[in-house]
Amino acid sequence: MTTTDSGTRTDAVSDSGTSSAGPDLRASGLHLAYDNRLVVEDLNLAVPPGLITAIVGANACGKSTLLRALARLLTPRQGTVQLDGRALASISTRELAQRLGILPQTPVAPEGLTVIDLVGRGRSPHQTWWRQWSKADELAVHEALAATDLTDLADRAVDELSGGQRQRAWIAMAVAQGTPVLLLDEPTTYLDVAHQIDVLDLITDLNRREGRTVVMVLHDLNHACRYADHVIAMKSGRIVAEGPPADVITAATVEDVFDLRCQVTTDPVSGTPLVIPMGRHHYTAPAGADRQAGS
Repeated sequence: MTTTDSGTRTDAVSDSGTSSAGPDLRASGLHLAYDNRLVVEDLNLAVPPGLITAIVGANACGKSTLLRALARLLTPRQGTVQLDGRALASISTRELAQRLGILPQTPVAPEGLTVIDLVGRGRSPHQTWWRQWSKADELAVHEALAATDLTDLADRAVDELSGGQRQRAWIAMAVAQGTPVLLLDEPTTYLDVAHQIDVLDLITDLNRREGRTVVMVLHDLNHACRYADHVIAMKSGRIVAEGPPADVITAATVEDVFDLRCQVTTDPVSGTPLVIPMGRHHYTAPAGADRQAGS
């Protein structure tokens, strides 16, 4: 696996659009609904194994709903989600938790729970009544704390941490869980920009170092372009574009998906697409265009 000067991997994807190794997570003919409200309709998806995928789209387009279905937290009305050719519904809860981890938008830890205890909960799927806490569990927890730079905070209560530290603690729990697939629902929500970058760098480290397949919902298009190998753009419960960031994040796609005029240029730091929004106070209509003031 090689990278360009901008950090983009060049040989991680085969001619078919997926990497050569890793879990096969896919959805076919997916219909998802809450009560009688259909949110996702007839969606087909193959997650590129071993890569980072970002799902983007306007609010209420079905991003988080799709992620919940991929994690078996929401039962499809129609269609199936499969992991390595097996329907998620046919996989035991314990086995699925060993292979697929999810971090929801706003996870809540019990009051007073320490960081090391939270991270230790990630090892639950690997334990049974005849196999309790082991040396392997202990090692996995301490490696997860080290990977997320939380070793010095191991004995602190989770509810005493800053937002960025708390998010790293939850990611450390997912790391300790040791799943080859990691699903993250808006992992940078409520974080300031420095902590957003910190968390996204950490996720990238996990992918690059351990080859974990990552699927994350993101709101920031520029973050998606910088950190994802594969981008899925959704609108009204459907996928309207997917592929490498440079192919998906275009001015036309952004206007279609977000109803937002923009210019897309090249990020001078990463070499990836950089979206520059144009609000109505910063837009000059083309010469001769009939555009009412304030529209």
